[in-house]
Parts: sequence; structure tokens; C-alpha cells
Amino acid sequence: LLNNLFGIAQCFETPCVKNCNKYDILDIKMFKRVLTISYKLGNLCPRFGVLHLQKSHVRFCSNLADSSEVGEKIADFHNIPAERIRNFSIIAHVDHGKSTLADRLLELTGAIAQNSGAQVLDSLQVERERGITVKAQTASIFHSYKNEKYLLNLIDTPGHVDFANEVSRSLAACDGVILLVDACHGVQAQTVANYYLAKMRNLVIIPVLNKIDIKHANPERVCKDLHNLFGIEPNSVLKISAKLGTGIGAVLDSIIEHITPPQVDRNPPFRALIFDSWFDKYRGALNLIYVLNGSLKVGQEIQSMITKKSYPVKGITILSPKESPIETISAGQVGLIACNMRNSKESVIGDTIHLKNETVEAAIRFKPQQPMVYAGVYPADQSKHVALRSAIEKLVLNDSAVTVKVDSSPALGQGWRLGFLGLLHMEVFCQRLEQEHATEPIITAPSVTYRVILKNPKMIKQMGKECLELSNAALFPEPFNVKEYYEPLVKGTIITPTEYLGQIISLCVDRRGIQESSINIDDDRILMKYVLPLSEIILDFNDHLKSISSGYASFNYEDHGYHLTNIVRLDIHLNGRPVEEFCRIVHVSKATTIAREMVAKLQELIPRQMVQIAIQACVGGKVLARETIKAYRKDVTAKLYGGDVTRRMKLLKQQAEGKKKMRMFANIRVPHETFIKVLKR
Repeated sequence: LLNNLFGIAQCFETPCVKNCNKYDILDIKMFKRVLTISYKLGNLCPRFGVLHLQKSHVRFCSNLADSSEVGEKIADFHNIPAERIRNFSIIAHVDHGKSTLADRLLELTGAIAQNSGAQVLDSLQVERERGITVKAQTASIFHSYKNEKYLLNLIDTPGHVDFANEVSRSLAACDGVILLVDACHGVQAQTVANYYLAKMRNLVIIPVLNKIDIKHANPERVCKDLHNLFGIEPNSVLKISAKLGTGIGAVLDSIIEHITPPQVDRNPPFRALIFDSWFDKYRGALNLIYVLNGSLKVGQEIQSMITKKSYPVKGITILSPKESPIETISAGQVGLIACNMRNSKESVIGDTIHLKNETVEAAIRFKPQQPMVYAGVYPADQSKHVALRSAIEKLVLNDSAVTVKVDSSPALGQGWRLGFLGLLHMEVFCQRLEQEHATEPIITAPSVTYRVILKNPKMIKQMGKECLELSNAALFPEPFNVKEYYEPLVKGTIITPTEYLGQIISLCVDRRGIQESSINIDDDRILMKYVLPLSEIILDFNDHLKSISSGYASFNYEDHGYHLTNIVRLDIHLNGRPVEEFCRIVHVSKATTIAREMVAKLQELIPRQMVQIAIQACVGGKVLARETIKAYRKDVTAKLYGGDVTRRMKLLKQQAEGKKKMRMFANIRVPHETFIKVLKR
């Protein structure tokens, strides 16, 4: 095999291949890859007793020189001056091509080999299955510009509104952004939100149009929209195709020309910001840091400003995009440190770290984003409680936006009540629990947090406060103890083609929405702002919006505070006895509709029993809906073969009296599976 491989080597004209060591394992792996690819493509033919590789596939080996060059740059990593560092992020709406652009940037700078596969930075299984970016990913790449070597720290961010927390946190380590817009679909709701997020942080914005190679692309219209909405001049917009690699060089040059270098000081004392972390089963909690002052070396001891605990630095690596170990990291650079942190309580996102026994000023701290959706998470079997708890702790380390509170349910046992930023955020977190930690959690239906103002002095004294925040209907106080109810609202931005306007307005009105404004982007599209109750959009609002607009409308929302409302607790009674696990908080206007849906669902799920079961949905003492499950009935007249009808009537009367007596003391058996099917999503 080695003889054949070096037969290939003789056919190349590149000096890096001719001069490579015959027993260098790295080069052998590269040649084996070349051989395999070319053999499959039928580009190998015998020549003078050795295999000959056609010139069309020389590009597969071109990275040999690049990899050695990158290795030299990594070795001299900490000596790169701050003036030649650029920290930037890619922000865009969902599916506008952020990860594909990141792949092309990595390929062009030699960080990865060509044809390494799609979405290299989307490493999670859930990201590859869903085709979306869930976690912001960092890569340090090197680029030569006007005979100078530059270090570019790239952060690829998610596009979905539920992961806006990842975008906000990533921008804290950036000095500029690439605002990527699809040349076909144009400006979308999340594009608007991301633009103003970057402007709020005073970041340099480089507008880039992607997918210009697609047949239906309309760059002129999109440039006009960018000018109308944001005041961006059309001649400053770069036009690229991330898929084909068209115009990527101009993007790299523009990053170096327009984005300012980080404003940092390389003199002691050392100070750095933790802006991301994750768990490694061998090294514990790994922290992604942005160095603000001084430098850090392996072996030094650092201290957390929040927890006051100190840790020895065991290792420092840069992500390029794979981990590459280094000895020193300096101000203006982004790196990953391992220092024996064990869990999420020790590794705090937004914490400032410094050398032990030194005094420094705290870096900017992230304002924790408040959860908007809550759901109960329980183990399928209580024997798996410890394993699920460990999995949640490790995953929360990587997703700091999730809040965790211990909870319990008579039907489902011990568990947790988790807070999420949205429904997709919840689904992704639970999917990661299953895929990455092999757990089988039961997830209850999502709910929001309501605020209740109490008026009963005795209850206020008992609770220790006048205002209660409730997401669990079982804790809902009686109406005579309550002065006012408040529910969370969101301000939603909808961008849609004008032909679907009527249906979308009807959807928003049905969800108790109030229109605030309406702006025509161009002749075909309109931007509307609505104030909507959060409880009305967390489940299926976006699905309905996409359905009625044939997928063309986009939706984004932000918190709009709490406002006065009229909510009630909907109780489910089985033969007059309330079942706490089935109760829920609903708006008065939706109570009857939800009541009918719930009793119909329970009628299907609860099995028939020896007694008749009356399923009632009640608000206070008023029954809003009812269904009945008939009892099993023995044919007591089977033994009769004639005679007077009174004998038949007597037996049926005795049976009815027996059923009535049984109903007075019989326990209705609701299977565990029924609770799970009703409570879970």
C-alpha cells in the first residue's frame, strides 16, 4: 500500500508532497483518503507499475501544505497582535445559509478540507436531524490579507427565535456581524430582530445576500427592502452563493477591512469572560472564554468572581474547528479552558475569571433571559430518577437558559419543572436528553407563568408576599382570595405576502391578538406587529401561520411584560371527585372549548369499569362539559326462559340498585398510562 501511495506522490508536482516523510502517519492517512476517493471515482490507472492519479483530483491533497501552515500559526497563536484579530458572528433568519457560509469560510482559510461534509459546525445529532443550528459554535481561523496573517474568531449562531439567547450571548464576544439575508425570501422576522440586536450593541454590520445562484433569486428587490427597513445602501451589500463558494473571498476581505479589532489590553492582570460551557465526561466542565486583559498559561491558578472558588488550569485549546492545544492565550482571543470544574453551579455563564489572589473589575454580565414556557419532566420509572437528574445537570451546563426546580406529582412521582425560552427550545432539550444521555423522560404539556395579586391578609402573611407567580394549576388560589390576575404578553412581528393577509389577521384575532402597526415593505409584502398572549402562541401558532400562508410568512416575538387578564382554574371531576393532575389554568373566553376537548379525550382514554363514570369539567361550581363512560353490565336475564315480565323487571331493578350502591364507595381506577397520555404533549 505504501509503495502504491508513494507512486501517487511521484505524480504530483507539489513540493510539499515530494518532500514528505515516508513514515509520517498524518501523510499516510491523507494519501489513503486520496486513494480511496479516486478509486471510487474511477480516476486511478496503472502507469509503469505504479498507480497514477489524474490531475483533476490534485485538490484533495492541496490541504497538506495548508495544514502544516495552520500548525505553525497555532504554535505562534498568542503572539498575534490584537490589531490583527477580528471577532465576528453570522446572524440571520432560519435557513438563510449561516452554517453553509461558515463551512465555505473554513474551507477557504484551510481550517477544514474541501468536501468535508455539510454544516461542519452543526455537530449535535439533533442539529443534523432537524437541519437547524441549536448551539452557537466557535472556530478560530487564519487568513492572509495584504501579506499579513490575521486571526478571525467566527461564531455561527442559531436562527430560530427560541435560541435568541445564544445569539445575544455570542455577540458579547464580537466586534462585528455578518447580516446574512436570503436573496429569494428576503428580509424575514428574525432578520429584523437580529439587526436591532446588533445595532443595540454598536457592532459593525456587514450586509450579505446569499443564494444568488438560485433561479428565483431577486437581489435588487431584497437590497431595496434592506434600504427601506434599515437604511443600508444597496452598493454596500455583498452578493454571494455560500453553496457554490461564489464571493466568499470578498466576505473575508470585508471582515478585515470593516470590523474593528478588539479593544483590549494585553498588560496584566489577566481577566476573561465565560460566554459558553459544556460537559466532558473526562475533563468535567469546559469553559469557552473571551480574554479581555493580560494572558493565561497552562498551570496557572484562576479564580471565579461569582463563586470565589479557584482552579488550576489543566489545558487550553482553540477551536479551529477541532480542538488544538496551546500553552498561552492572550487578550482579544477566544479559547477553551479545562480546569476541573464539575457542574453548572461552578461554571456560570457571564462570570469573570482572573488569576488567584488578584483584584479585577467584573466584565459585562449577561442579563439572564426569563423562561417563557414551563413543562414538567419526570422519569418513566422512578428507579431511573438519579440517571435523569444527572443528565439534566450536564445538559443545563451547555444550555444556561433552562431553569430547573424540583417538582412532584401524585400520578408521575418525583420530577422537575423546567423553564424554556419557547416550544422548540423545549423539544430540542428533551430530544438531547434522549439522544446524548440515553434517558426516557415523560414531558408534560407546556404552560406559562401567571401572576396573582392576593387580597386576603391571612394568606399574604402565610405566603410572605402579595404577588404569587404560578405555572402549576394545582397551586391556583381560590377566587375569593385574589384581587387581580396577570398573564404574560409578547410583541410579535409577522412578515407575510399580502395575499394571505386576511387569514393571518383572523388567526391573530382568534388568539386574542391586538394589532399595533402595519407597514408595507414593498408591493407584495407587509410587516405587522401584534400584541399576543404567550399562552396562545406557545403550542401551535407558528404551525397554523405556516399552514395558512403556504410557508411564506415568518414570525418572531419578544417579551412584552404582564397585563391584567381574567383567568380561571378548570377542574376535572370523576364521579364528583376532583382529580388535581388534570386541572389547568385557562382564559375565561376559552374555558368552554377547552373543557369539551378535555372530557372528550378522557372518555377515549379511561377504560370502562364496573361502575358508570361521569367525567365533568368545572369552573368553580359550574359544569361546562360532561361525558359519561357506561359501566360493564352483566346480562342478569339470561337465565329466564319465559314467565311473567315482572320477574325480568325485578332482576333489572336489583342490578340497578347494586350498581348505585357500588358507585357510592367504589374507587375509579385511572391507569398510569392515561395520566401520561393526558399530561404529556
